[in-house]
Amino acid sequence: MKSRLLALLMIVAANFAVAAEHTVEMKNKGEGGIMVFEPAVLHVAVGDTVTFVPTDAGHNSESVDGLMPEGATPWKGENGQAITVTVDKEGVYVYKCLPHAIMAMVGVIVAGKPTNLEQIKTDAEPFIATFAMKKKRLTKYLAEVQ
Repeated sequence: MKSRLLALLMIVAANFAVAAEHTVEMKNKGEGGIMVFEPAVLHVAVGDTVTFVPTDAGHNSESVDGLMPEGATPWKGENGQAITVTVDKEGVYVYKCLPHAIMAMVGVIVAGKPTNLEQIKTDAEPFIATFAMKKKRLTKYLAEVQ
């Protein structure tokens, strides 16, 4: 009887687990150079939230079509405004600052295991080709994903 009660309590407690909250700053200049998200590569759990905060004017965060887990909810923040996103699928997400995507202002979220990493690497090539500078930035970030 005690073991059943303990098991039931563990199941109930698991349902009340609190998701973690993460913050990514959108910067004109940071440790990674100009026009960056910090951290550039973020590891989270499914269900966690990520808040993108513009520490400098003129930035937004939005998911990149085709560069996220299948069935994941896309997002598009307003320029100069913070946006909070709940990560709802396991895998790799690539996001950008729309006004500065040409400058490779991009970032990566890894939720749980990077189950779609190889597909993301392949599908990112046309997106990377649109960068006018820092053409290896996204490739470098994806190489950091384990």
